[in-house]
Amino acid sequence: MKTLFDQLGLPSDGKGIDDFIIAHPLAPDIKLVEADFWSDSQKDLLREWLLADGEEAVLVDQLNERLHDGK
Repeated sequence: MKTLFDQLGLPSDGKGIDDFIIAHPLAPDIKLVEADFWSDSQKDLLREWLLADGEEAVLVDQLNERLHDGK
């Protein structure tokens, strides 16, 4: 998760990641890449990583789950 947050330009230590997730919960009907708190470049990176279908996609999926769970 640290690598993803680094690439997104966000605080990537454990507390920074947890704080971001707590501050940005997603409703079930909002897709991760459609959330209004991402910049256009962050949305592009998330889409790119999802399409990579490797370790990057796994990290984005984990972030998606955590934002939808709020944990």
